[in-house]
Amino acid sequence: MAMRHKTIEISYAECDSIDELTISDAILVRKAREASKNGWAPYSNFHVGAAVILENGVIVTGNNQENAAYPSGLCAERVALFSANANYPDSPIVSMAISAFNKNGLTGQSVKPCGACRQAILESETRFEKPIRLILDGSEAIMVIDGIGNLLPLSFGKESL
Repeated sequence: MAMRHKTIEISYAECDSIDELTISDAILVRKAREASKNGWAPYSNFHVGAAVILENGVIVTGNNQENAAYPSGLCAERVALFSANANYPDSPIVSMAISAFNKNGLTGQSVKPCGACRQAILESETRFEKPIRLILDGSEAIMVIDGIGNLLPLSFGKESL
């Protein structure tokens, strides 16, 4: 049998600045930017903030927490996600904005969640059976992605067990 080659496509929207977002998305991005300023990143100097809005309207933020005993720290996305799920266990996350700053300011490219964060976002989507809209901030472009499946197309979920 011959090997078959397949292609996976992802779908996302992109805009050039925060001014092109809806008011609610812009608020979420600003909250993520604000949260990043409190990130603990003495080793990488890469400060990440995340903000989630829940179905009940509450906004929860998180930021990265580095640790000299790497990988004992935690990413901003999981800090916000776990805090939201721990404190509001019955309210699904609707959207998550992620921002990052380095020594030069806001990152140019849209910041993307690491693999572990993608998996945690998938688990939250599975838990509530609802996709999470992702807003990935950057000074050159802001990506808006409907659901983690567009960033993690070959995912490991409950159906894989």
